[in-house]
Amino acid sequence: MRVVVEADGGSRGNPGPAGSGAVVRDTGGSVLAERSKWLGVATNNVAEYQGLLAGLRAAAELGADDVAVRMDSKLVVEQLSGRWKIKHAALRALAEEAKGLVAGFTSVTFDWIPRAENAHADRLANAAMDDRADGGSDAPQAGGDAESGAAGEPGATQEPGTTEQSGATQEPGTTRQPAEDSGTTTQDRTRPSGWNGAVGSPTKILLVRHGQTAMSVDRRYSGRGDVPLTELGERQAQAVAARLAGMDGVPGAPVLASPLGRTRQTAEAVVAATGSELSFHEGLLETDFGGWEGLTFTEAAAEFPELHRSWLGDSTVEPPGGESLEAVFERVGVVLHEILDRYAGRTVVVVSHVTPIKAMLRLGLDVGPSLYYRLHLDLASLSIVEFYPDDNASVRLVNDISHL
Repeated sequence: MRVVVEADGGSRGNPGPAGSGAVVRDTGGSVLAERSKWLGVATNNVAEYQGLLAGLRAAAELGADDVAVRMDSKLVVEQLSGRWKIKHAALRALAEEAKGLVAGFTSVTFDWIPRAENAHADRLANAAMDDRADGGSDAPQAGGDAESGAAGEPGATQEPGTTEQSGATQEPGTTRQPAEDSGTTTQDRTRPSGWNGAVGSPTKILLVRHGQTAMSVDRRYSGRGDVPLTELGERQAQAVAARLAGMDGVPGAPVLASPLGRTRQTAEAVVAATGSELSFHEGLLETDFGGWEGLTFTEAAAEFPELHRSWLGDSTVEPPGGESLEAVFERVGVVLHEILDRYAGRTVVVVSHVTPIKAMLRLGLDVGPSLYYRLHLDLASLSIVEFYPDDNASVRLVNDISHL
């Protein structure tokens, strides 16, 4: 028998009161089983894994042999698909438990879905947190609403997808140890770890958008077209480079950039000011807008009215001959994983475009896709996000242009 398992989990405080939810459906969409469980104190990532475990157990109880797992946790999906390493001990233990359950089926697939498509499991997880039944059972419960998205602005391409990259992992019901000491008798409250319990030295990523181009002046869709900076754009690049050169830990830090001309020029200005080493990564390229490349928002909307309208509200929609926002989000997640693997605990400068930068910020914030439709990023702006080795994260700065 083939079934679909939709699973979710959440924590109010991360770590904080947590719950998990799962629903098992047949191939026609009918609900076969529901699970909702209070977890005590845990993190988002732990809760997501617990939701998956509950769903797999329910599928096994139903006698399923073919299981399609659908989750809005990119971390869980990527880790159990073998594409991402599992660094934290608590998550490794949960992943091993999940793999043991998977081995009992003939076939199991893992697919990421947007949070809005995981509303049923989300409601069950929230119901468990609302109920707060101590040591709660795997009984069906109801309540809670799924997050909804919103339309976004043109030219500042937005992303879909949910990636669980925040939350210091912790076994359910355990007590969080005191946050890292600053080296003095008073805890350093300026560090995120002083508030959210993050453990270890973070990898700090400074996100820089390229300077002005002729396409940005006219507010045209500018994806893979290789356009140079304007004179103002060059001055903007110099300004953000000088800003970075004066920041602690940045001189000499590696610089990664999209290989397009506008990002290359901006990155070269940064390297000249900081004495850093520059490398390029195609995963940091802007969205491929296909047939919309070079068009203004108005022109694209007039020529492709229905498709353009759909694209503004659905991150899986592709421009004509182009790339969906979800596809961009997926490749940026891979880039982030590579950065964390190669430069763990260091400072890294990333020079890129609107879409990849928003994707990286969303990975840090652990929020829904509405961020991509509501967040504005100026030319030559600076944003900062820190990723901790325990899967926690902290966004420290967004769209700062005080250097311009």
